[in-house]
Amino acid sequence: MSLVRVEGVTKEYMLGEQKVVALHDITLSFEEGVFLAIAGPSGSGKTTLLNIIGCIDTPTQGKVFIDGREVSGLSSNELADLRARTTGFIFQTFNLFPVLTTAENVEYPLLQLPEISKEARRKRVKRYLSVVGLEKYAHHTPSQLSGGQRQRVAIARALAINPRIVLADEPTANLDSKTGEGILALMKQINREFGTTFIFSTHDRHVMSMADRLVRIEDGHVAMLAMKVDDKWKAARAGRSEPRPQEMTP
Repeated sequence: MSLVRVEGVTKEYMLGEQKVVALHDITLSFEEGVFLAIAGPSGSGKTTLLNIIGCIDTPTQGKVFIDGREVSGLSSNELADLRARTTGFIFQTFNLFPVLTTAENVEYPLLQLPEISKEARRKRVKRYLSVVGLEKYAHHTPSQLSGGQRQRVAIARALAINPRIVLADEPTANLDSKTGEGILALMKQINREFGTTFIFSTHDRHVMSMADRLVRIEDGHVAMLAMKVDDKWKAARAGRSEPRPQEMTP
């Protein structure tokens, strides 16, 4: 059974008096443990698709299933509870609370889960700060950290709830290339060691090259699906057209 499945998903919204169709009849499924990139240029619909998978947004038409459960018709409170328990988020702007320490930022999502005790929260924070190599920075505020360190805090915060899925929106966009490569390597290591599903939205070729699966979105349509076999991309299914050769090697 797929961990994530979207069926016939269309997303429309109004821009002034003009109706914009961000996604057109998207059907996809992702297995647990994938390291997957949703790629495409700005305005292609990739972030909209990521937000729908993360239950931040809802489709205009179609259905979304998380671990076999249809979530399309859930209330906003039910969606919030689902997000809090199943999905970690990593944003390109880090989205850390500037007045909180590193440890407090990592602990914050756990405060929404009353069944987790204070001692259990402390242990989780310590564990995941260790995973991202920031034990010595537990009492630093974001202003005292580099961009790469802030993104590591965001990764630890995403992992703190023990999520089934981590969604990352352009996670390397605000980092230099060397730091970005280190962050990607860390997330790939976490994916391999913990089996956590990672789904990215990106137009960064370095992010695509690290992925095991690739979904290319163009103008709200699935233009290509591919999987990596022996470090080479193999088209799994084409959408409107066959993938061009240059698309096969991100």
